Amino acid sequence: FSKLGNDITLMMVQYPKPIIAAINGYALGGGCEFAMACHIRFASENAMIGQPETGLGLIPGFGGTQRLPRIVGLTNAYNLLLSGQSINAMEAKRIGLVSDVFNQSELLDRTVKFAEKINKNSPFSSKIIIEAINMGVHLNLQEAFEIESQYFKKVFKSENKNIGIESFLNKIKPEFID
Repeated sequence: FSKLGNDITLMMVQYPKPIIAAINGYALGGGCEFAMACHIRFASENAMIGQPETGLGLIPGFGGTQRLPRIVGLTNAYNLLLSGQSINAMEAKRIGLVSDVFNQSELLDRTVKFAEKINKNSPFSSKIIIEAINMGVHLNLQEAFEIESQYFKKVFKSENKNIGIESFLNKIKPEFID
């Protein structure tokens, strides 16, 4: 069961288009782990997020022990994972677990508006950014810079670069291609 959850969350992390979570209410245990697999996370002010497994005699099984420290740092991860406590949306924002917190009535609208903003950019560049982050995040900085340089070459050769620069110079909306 854990392997299946890890396979699904790995597919999410590696998905070439940005996945955005809109957390409204409880995201506990597996729900928190699926949210952490999203590229960007937003929450409503009433969201509660946590990994309560230790109180059940369990541990997170869909990547929680590995993703949480990478997102919020070791101290915050140990605190949440060992205590089993849930945190509110503002605390989740403070420690970097979510990007922003909105009123419950605005959460979906604000999330969709953010997705539309992303969609105005080059989809090829977004895909390359996701790949570069995934490839380099666990490497030392020098190795990660090499990955970034390789991906920079790819986008520099792409037609989207020409479309973006021409659109910028002519002050028009770019029409990027996949």
